Amino acid sequence: MFTRQQAKLKPFLIVADLLLIWAAFTAAYLIRQGLPLERQFFLSPSVRTLLLLAGLAAWLLSGLWVRAYDEILAMRAPRILTRAFQQSAIAVTALVFVEYTQRLDLSRPFLGLWALMTFVLLGAGRLLIRSGYRRWAGAAADRRFVYIAGTTGTALRLARLVEQSGRYGLELGGFLAGSPGRIQLSRAYPVHAFSELPRLLETRVVDDLVFAVDSHQLSELEDLLLLCEEEGVRTRFHLGFLPHLHSRVDLEWLAGEPLLTFSGAPHDDFRLLMKRAVDIVLAGTALAVLWPVMIVIAILIRMSSPGPAIFRQVRCGLNGRRFVLYKFRTMVADAEARKAELSHLNVKKTAFKIPNDPRVTPLGRWLRKLSVDELPQLWNVLKGEMSLVGPRPPVPEEVEHYERWQRRRLRMRPGLTCLWTLAGRDELDFDEWMRLDLEYIDRWSLLLDAKIILKTIPHVLFGRGAY
Repeated sequence: MFTRQQAKLKPFLIVADLLLIWAAFTAAYLIRQGLPLERQFFLSPSVRTLLLLAGLAAWLLSGLWVRAYDEILAMRAPRILTRAFQQSAIAVTALVFVEYTQRLDLSRPFLGLWALMTFVLLGAGRLLIRSGYRRWAGAAADRRFVYIAGTTGTALRLARLVEQSGRYGLELGGFLAGSPGRIQLSRAYPVHAFSELPRLLETRVVDDLVFAVDSHQLSELEDLLLLCEEEGVRTRFHLGFLPHLHSRVDLEWLAGEPLLTFSGAPHDDFRLLMKRAVDIVLAGTALAVLWPVMIVIAILIRMSSPGPAIFRQVRCGLNGRRFVLYKFRTMVADAEARKAELSHLNVKKTAFKIPNDPRVTPLGRWLRKLSVDELPQLWNVLKGEMSLVGPRPPVPEEVEHYERWQRRRLRMRPGLTCLWTLAGRDELDFDEWMRLDLEYIDRWSLLLDAKIILKTIPHVLFGRGAY
C-alpha cells in the first residue's frame, strides 16, 4: 500500500494510545486499591495527575522511539505486539526513574498492572484498528483503482504490489503502453495505448496513475501529465530511472518551489533531535560523574611521561567538517614525528594502526585496553561535534585516500562506538570496518543506538579486540 495510507493513521493511533493509557491507568488504580495486600494504596490528586502525565509522555515518546506507529498496516500481528511490548517496557522504566527522582512512594504492583494492562490494550487496539481499516478500505465505495503507465519489469513489479494491497483498498485496473494488448498476472489485465487515456478517463474510474517508464519516454508523456493534472488524477512516478542507490527520497519545498530530495543517510529530524538529546543527557551525566577519575588519570599521565595529559588532533566530522578531537595522551610526546619511520609496521590499508606500537607508553597501553583514553571525547559529544554512537572520526589524511563508496560514512555524525566495536574493534580489516559503518547508517534507529551502547560496555570492560 502507499505510505500516505499508513501515515494518515498515525494521528489516530497516537490519540487512541493516549486514551487507552489513561483507561489502563484508571483500571490499574482501582484494581490495586481492591487488592488485599499488606500496604494500602492511595495517591493524592496532585501526585496522580503528575504520574498520569508522566506516563502519557513516556508511552508516547517510547512509541515514537520504537516506531510503533510506522507502517502498522503492513506489520504482522506478532510485530505489532512486539513493538507494543517494547514501548511499555521502556515507558515503565522511565516511570521508575521518575519515581526515584521525585521521591514518590509508588506501589510496584500498581506500576506492573499499569504496564501490563497498557500493553494488552495497545496491542489489541492496534490490531482492531488495522482490521477495521481493512474493512473500511475494502468497501466498494472506498476502493481505489490504480493504472500503471509502462510495461517494464519495474511496472510489472509495482502491479503485483498493487494486487497484494487489495485488502487495503487498492485494485489494479490495467496498464498504459505504446500499443494495446494484455498482460497476465494473477489474472489478465488490459493494456491501453497512451492515446486512449482521454477516453479511459471518461469511461473508467481512474483514481491513481503510476508512471514506471524508461527515462527516454518521459518527454513523450508530457501531454498525458498535463491531461491528468487538468482532470485532477493523482499521478505518481517510480524513480528507478534516476541514478541513486542507497538514497531515501522525499519531496520538500523551498519557498514554494518543489524539490525532490535524495538522502544517503538518516534524515528524520525528529529522531535525530532525540538522538542529540540523548547524547547531551548521557555525556553531561558521564562528565559530571567521572570528572574526579579523569583528573586522576590526567595526573598519572603527567607523572608517567613528559608531555601534556590531553592529546588534541584534527579529525573529520559530519559531512567532512573539521574539529579538534580530545583524548588522553597514550603515546610519547613526539609520537607524530616518529610516524614516518614506523610506517612499514602499519597493518591497515588506509588507516594507520600498529600492533604493539612502540610509541605507546605503559600507562597508555592500559588506558587504550579499557578505552579510558576516549573519555575526553565526551566533551566533543556535548559540543555536538560527535555522538555517543556513530562511525569513528577519521583524520583528514585518511579521508584523502578513501574510495568513493567509503566517503558515505562521513554523512553521519561520528561517535565513540559503533557496530565495529562489537565485531572486533582493532582486529577488523579496513574494508570490513567501513562496511560496518555503512551498515549502521543504513540500519540506524534509536533502538539500535541503545543496543550498541549496552553491548559496548562489556567489550570495553574486558578490552576485547583492542590494541
